Amino acid sequence: MKISVILCLFLFAALGIEAQRLELPKPLKGSDEKYIVHEGYTCSFNTSRLTPTYVAWCLTRERTKGKVKRTNFFDVDPSVDKRYQVKHSDYSGSRYDRGHMCPSADNQHSQKAMVECFYMTNMCPQSHALNSGAWNDLEIQCRSWARNYGTIYICTGPIYDKKPYSTIGNRKSFRIAVPDRFFKVVLMVGKTTKAIGFIYPNGSANKDMRDYAVSVDKVEQLTGLDFFYQLDDKTENQIEKECKPSAWGI
Repeated sequence: MKISVILCLFLFAALGIEAQRLELPKPLKGSDEKYIVHEGYTCSFNTSRLTPTYVAWCLTRERTKGKVKRTNFFDVDPSVDKRYQVKHSDYSGSRYDRGHMCPSADNQHSQKAMVECFYMTNMCPQSHALNSGAWNDLEIQCRSWARNYGTIYICTGPIYDKKPYSTIGNRKSFRIAVPDRFFKVVLMVGKTTKAIGFIYPNGSANKDMRDYAVSVDKVEQLTGLDFFYQLDDKTENQIEKECKPSAWGI
């Protein structure tokens, strides 16, 4: 067992927290949700929208030091029934990027993790402006936090405002939902446990990162997800109502 894991277990014990998957929201119910566990992330894939409802992972300092090269090979997820398997070609001509929810740079610690992070269950139709711009900046910031704090817990995914939502796809009766916005929530457990949320439009996002920061409570209201429920109620309630970018150095 690695030293970092042992230290993590001691920290949980000291704070009265069970060594649980703190990045995971409360389990979802519904036949449309397919729960998938991969080496580098866990996701709940929605077979109706054909995008993940959320993707969650624990980002450690060690993971940020990986040297496995990006594969750029987008592939179907073999853990999903074939009738719901999104293909690389389903995004072709859509003008949307195959936007990683769990980024490849967070999976450079393992060849298996790198391959799996390119499964299409980890993708959403994302505007190139966001994918290559502000969203990428936030991913870089998360890796900086992981290096600084040692471990952070991340959950991210799409938000759909339009009803019916826009779709893309090249196959008849196989339409992939296009998100209107994206969320990300981040938790750090320590002497001062804290959490922060972010909401970005699926388009150009040219404001300062702080302008997209919100409370975790706000993200929960928009998504219906229950984050960090494994914490004791007092801690959870306190950190989820706050939005303090300055506490995160931004």
